[in-house]
This record gives sequence, C-alpha cells and structure tokens, in this order.
Amino acid sequence: MTARRIIPYNPKRKALSRKLRSNSTLAEVLLWNQLKNRQVHGYRFLRQRPIDNFIVDFFCHELMLVIEIDGQTHDHRIAEDATRQRRLELLGITVLRFLDIDVKRNLAGVMTSIDTWIRKSEQFYATE
Repeated sequence: MTARRIIPYNPKRKALSRKLRSNSTLAEVLLWNQLKNRQVHGYRFLRQRPIDNFIVDFFCHELMLVIEIDGQTHDHRIAEDATRQRRLELLGITVLRFLDIDVKRNLAGVMTSIDTWIRKSEQFYATE
C-alpha cells in the first residue's frame, strides 16, 4: 500500500462525531458490527469520523475508503452529497455508498460488495 497520508479535518466537528457515534441508526449498527475489530481483511475501520468539514459514516485510513449509508435524509441532499463526495475524492478517498434499506435487508450483499472492492484494491497495489 502507499504511504499513510495526513487527512485534514475540522476540529470543531469532533464533538458532533462523538454525538453521532452514540446515536447510530440501525443500519449503522448492523454494518459496524461487521467492520469493527479488524474483521474485514484485518483493516481498521473507524465510525463517524471527521474528514475535512464532513463527518463520514465509516473510514479506513489504510485503504483510503469511506463507506456511507444513505437513509431517507439523503433523498433531499443529492447535490450536497455529490459535492461532498467530490471533495473526498480530491483527497484521494474512495466512497462506497449503500442504501439504508439494503444494509438492513441484504447485509451479506453489502459485505460482499465491500469485500470485492477491497480485494480489487489489494490486487491493484500488489501490482504497483
């Protein structure tokens, strides 16, 4: 993998990120139970992490990967989410998005998608 990059964040977002961690949605809890404790290929995921001026649902620094769960509130924030995603991508971060309902109804499929992305990423860096 590449050298670990410094990811900028707004320190004013830390208090809100702590609050969000203690008020997780069901979909966030379900996915967190799969990602925590290095269960996915040994990678460390963090939840409700401040990056730049945003707070992302899940972040793996080693992979430069953000995982977002889009619930009903995102239906009215499509343009805002697109701007946010472009900003994260400019920082070299890949964003995987899943619908809240998909995490609840098809967690295995969501995990397969994440696993597939990680395997492709590992293969890419192995050939560099």
